[in-house]
Amino acid sequence: MNAALRVAETAAEHTTELPFSPVVFGITAFGVLLAMLLVTFAFRSVGTRHD
Repeated sequence: MNAALRVAETAAEHTTELPFSPVVFGITAFGVLLAMLLVTFAFRSVGTRHD
């Protein structure tokens, strides 16, 4: 029982730091999604032109 608790304690102490702030990840994700939206918006009338 004590060995299992010691393993859990050492696992809880070992954390991995993010390379950037979480805000940077949010802004990056927002930028990528916005770029994909603009690409989708650019091709909105392609189907109607080729009748």
